[in-house]
Amino acid sequence: MNQMNDISKIVSAPPAEEPARQRFYIEKMRAYADEAAARLGHSLRFCVQTFGCQMNARDSEKLAGILSDAGFVPSAEETADFVIYNTCTVRDNANQRIYGRLGYLHTLKKKNPEMIIALCGCMMQEASVIEKIRQSYGFVDIIFGTHNIYKLAELFDNYISSGRSRIIDIWQETDKIVEELPVQRKYPFKSGVNIMFGCNNFCSYCIVPYVRGRERSRKHEDILREIAHLASDGVKEVMLLGQNVNSYGAGLESEIRFPQLLKEVEKIDGIQRIRFMTSHPKDLSEELIETIAASEKICRHIHLPLQSGSSRILQQMNRKYTKESYLALAERIKESIPDVALTTDIIIGFPGETEEDFLETMDVVDKVSFSNAFTFLYSKRTGTPAAAMPDQISEDVMHDRFDRLLALVHETAKAENKKLEGRVLPVLVEEINRQDETLMTGRLSNNAVVHFPGDASLIGTIRNIKLAESKGFYYIGELQ
Repeated sequence: MNQMNDISKIVSAPPAEEPARQRFYIEKMRAYADEAAARLGHSLRFCVQTFGCQMNARDSEKLAGILSDAGFVPSAEETADFVIYNTCTVRDNANQRIYGRLGYLHTLKKKNPEMIIALCGCMMQEASVIEKIRQSYGFVDIIFGTHNIYKLAELFDNYISSGRSRIIDIWQETDKIVEELPVQRKYPFKSGVNIMFGCNNFCSYCIVPYVRGRERSRKHEDILREIAHLASDGVKEVMLLGQNVNSYGAGLESEIRFPQLLKEVEKIDGIQRIRFMTSHPKDLSEELIETIAASEKICRHIHLPLQSGSSRILQQMNRKYTKESYLALAERIKESIPDVALTTDIIIGFPGETEEDFLETMDVVDKVSFSNAFTFLYSKRTGTPAAAMPDQISEDVMHDRFDRLLALVHETAKAENKKLEGRVLPVLVEEINRQDETLMTGRLSNNAVVHFPGDASLIGTIRNIKLAESKGFYYIGELQ
């Protein structure tokens, strides 16, 4: 503990301002890690498990960056000294999965009492979840939510300084965005970049605005500075992240909006591909379509969640568009960007959904011909308006409709993706294929996966690949 004492002599109290405050606590955390490593004979290991969306994945990279800077060593194993579950709560089965995994962690902690277990992310923003963990999972040490990810080192210090008493630090809301803290990227050649946090849309089935908070956009200067730094570090592809990127800039003094931000990102040398996730159909502008069409860097992929093809159900969902306006938007996108891949999300079994409503959804899938569609059974989330709606749909009906929809999605996507068969297109090579080590796996601009013979030297490069055979949702290719 000598290093911790040395820090206290240099700085009697942590700085009040961020990010200096967190850097102070990262140094204290490093002193703890050094002392523990000397005592135990090995470096402390950490394991961050991510559940949920790209936003959670980016948050986990920030957690990993803090821990690495503090002297902890990354591990894929949950036998690590410090295990963090970064949770999702969009659907109930995500919650149940966490509870199941916690039982396993409890067994591991009995064998290693010094093991530290932390829970964070969207699930932790639910009061009922916190109460359940208080009552039934006493071995969980640190609990925090979505708004204070950046405080990990400070929360860790609070836990150690308190004699290992449980720390619960949940914020209901914040307008704070802390810049310039360490990040450990999963891939050296591509990275997510948060451009905004939270959501103002309040779809009636969705808990995200309640757990992620209201929209907060980052200053465009901070975003561009981060991306320029990533480019200088070898990143070729960035994904701009937000619950609804179309509303980027609202609330900022600057007049810059999402299409203008994309144009500024395009100017950064070294960045070869620009992706974004997710667009809301209600406010995807003509300017955005034109910006993508004119760009050589913005990827030909737009994820445009439909959720339902029934205008009546869409109104109940508070989605603020109709079946007709969605179809018109999809048509305009495909006319302006002929090589675009449209993908979507669809919810089956929303309260009150009739067979006629479901057939309207099937009609949209048939007419748009999505390159892929992520289909979900409606999951009741306590605290959302939809959870209290009458006419909840039975499991049998939901599963029947789900199977019928999935069959149509497979049929239409297979036909859509076959259009590229035989073409030679650039692929960003991402990794060795997980099933066959003689193959490499990469992605097209339109986000489709391609597997082709090659070796690890290709990882991180963009190569021309002939799409020899379409397999529905992926391709078998040949290096050119």
